[in-house]
Amino acid sequence: MGLDQAMEISISGINANRVHMEIISSNLANINTTRTLQGGPYRRKVPVFHEKPIEFTQALTTAEKKLSGGIDVSEISEDQSPFQKVFNPGHPDADSSGFVSLPNVSMSKEMVDMVYVSRLYEANITAYSATKRMAQETLQLQ
Repeated sequence: MGLDQAMEISISGINANRVHMEIISSNLANINTTRTLQGGPYRRKVPVFHEKPIEFTQALTTAEKKLSGGIDVSEISEDQSPFQKVFNPGHPDADSSGFVSLPNVSMSKEMVDMVYVSRLYEANITAYSATKRMAQETLQLQ
């Protein structure tokens, strides 16, 4: 694996973490949304990651090392955990018993995910910077 492929892998991690942070932001923005266009409360979104395939020629040269080509977001799925039920008979979306279904978004879980994703983002930036520095030092040798 060359330095350019190492940088591409870091960039794929950076992009995947950016998408994950956007999803967390969307979840937090909709934490009180009780009515969506599809009907019912907002459902928490979760990214699904998959290993990014590498080209055939790269696969042959790296088969022994079991290296991947990075990471990618394959889809954004909805968390199927149950909605929160809150007694609020005056709310316009309350059912006949006076309960309102709130989104299945937990502020604490989203904040923990945000810190985790931000650390992953920083780690990918650090790896990219180190690889870039190595490439620059290699060019100075010539």
